[in-house]
Amino acid sequence: MYQQYKDQVSFFIVYINEAHPSDLWQMQSNVKEGVLFADPTTEKDREKVANSCVRNLHIAVPALIDSIGNRVEQEYTGWPDRLYLIDEAGNVRFKTEAGPFGFDAKKLAAALRTLKPPAPAF
Repeated sequence: MYQQYKDQVSFFIVYINEAHPSDLWQMQSNVKEGVLFADPTTEKDREKVANSCVRNLHIAVPALIDSIGNRVEQEYTGWPDRLYLIDEAGNVRFKTEAGPFGFDAKKLAAALRTLKPPAPAF
């Protein structure tokens, strides 16, 4: 979807608080895959973990990092994870159910099609 719409809308991943930190709620699948991160306690620690995730998962979408105070997560209820479509005025036009099982790519694609096309460049 990113490849299809990236010329029409800006896509970002926002890295929020670690979902399964090794010091709080480690999942066996993370242990098996060697994904072992302690819950970051500083902005710099969160940046290191986020960068590692982006690199290791080969994420092509630009990533932003929530503050250590989790402002974005709290304002958008981003945990465990969600997909949002926000228009140019800052209004939420679409929000998925909690992911990853609540993601519905067809509904997001339909919401993307409701946006006005970009103005032609002259």
